[in-house]
Amino acid sequence: MLSRYRSVLSRPGAIGFSAAGLVGRLPLSMAGLGILLLVQGDTGSYGVGGSVSAVYMVANAVIALPFGRLVDARGQGRVLTVAALVFGSAMVVLVITVQADLPMAATYAAAALAGASLPPVDACVRTRWAHVLDRAGLSDEVETAYAFEAVIDETVFVVGPIVVTLLGTLVDPVAGIAAALVAGVGGSLAFAAQRGTEPPPHPRDESAGPRVPLPWRTLAPLTVVCVALGLMFGAAEVITVAFASEHGARSASGVLLALWALGSLLAGAATGAIRFRRGLAQRVLWGSLGLVAAMAPLALVHSVELMAVLMLVGGLAIAPTLIATTAMIEQVTPPARLTEGMALLQTGLVAGVAPGAALAGIVVDHAGPSPAYLVPLGAAVLAAVAARTLPAPRRAEQRRAVEETA
Repeated sequence: MLSRYRSVLSRPGAIGFSAAGLVGRLPLSMAGLGILLLVQGDTGSYGVGGSVSAVYMVANAVIALPFGRLVDARGQGRVLTVAALVFGSAMVVLVITVQADLPMAATYAAAALAGASLPPVDACVRTRWAHVLDRAGLSDEVETAYAFEAVIDETVFVVGPIVVTLLGTLVDPVAGIAAALVAGVGGSLAFAAQRGTEPPPHPRDESAGPRVPLPWRTLAPLTVVCVALGLMFGAAEVITVAFASEHGARSASGVLLALWALGSLLAGAATGAIRFRRGLAQRVLWGSLGLVAAMAPLALVHSVELMAVLMLVGGLAIAPTLIATTAMIEQVTPPARLTEGMALLQTGLVAGVAPGAALAGIVVDHAGPSPAYLVPLGAAVLAAVAARTLPAPRRAEQRRAVEETA
């Protein structure tokens, strides 16, 4: 199992840029929660804190695609360096607006700028893996690299919230923001500085006509899958907290969600060590159907212990679905627009989390936690329906040949 991981991680510079990418990605799981704790601590309102955090996340989702296009055209090093500095400055301004009791409009503006300037390290890491492995003649191992990054993603989303919550509640809310700022700026700059593994930029030549088109026939359903996964994640987190509270074990909510993440992490690690015979479109479909099966019984559960088992088992379908989705995006997207294509993953997930959490909260308030689990079930069904419409992708070699002759 470890031999395939050793193969990809032995590439020169691979461990360095992946480690920097891990640190640079921490704001994905820290900044939104840190902003919520900061604003709530100052205003006493979770509603206001949540709205500022939502502005941050929406700005990040909206800008992800044009940001990815800019990275493809100008290069990762240049764009990430500037983005990291702007992100750090915006976070500092955000803290100042809150601490100095400036008008909330200033806080919202700083949050929007911070979200819009968050360096797209997640997409850049995956694009860099594709470049490094293709250059080494190991393009067939890119899925193993994506599985490794999926495990890192799970680590980021388990460790980040814990760190920012502990700092924000036991030390000071500003400490949580500071941790996200240092990780985002430091990790992004360290990643950007590693030019030896950086993919070459693909500046647009206006005289050559329009850009190579993105294959929306495939990317559109994959984006819907990502949005559905975001809906499921956002809804499940809210409902699980309410479920544990209803059963007198509010503190168990963290354990339940951690088991869910652990199941995904284990499945992701195993996925990278397996050579699959089925195509990526089929695997996205089967993974989505696995999520449907995992979510289906949760509305009928009335025991925290049984919920713990089902969450662990249900998590097994998450990472394989995301890995297949990421690999399919890489397989069909022209290299000159690969970062832009990869940004769809983040855009979809982020765009789905807030509506999922909001819808789940409404159902919890009106019907209780157990019936609310039908919300993530519906999201999983949406992912399966979208996956069912995926065409069989062309091989990467065919894609590149088409681009070169275009």
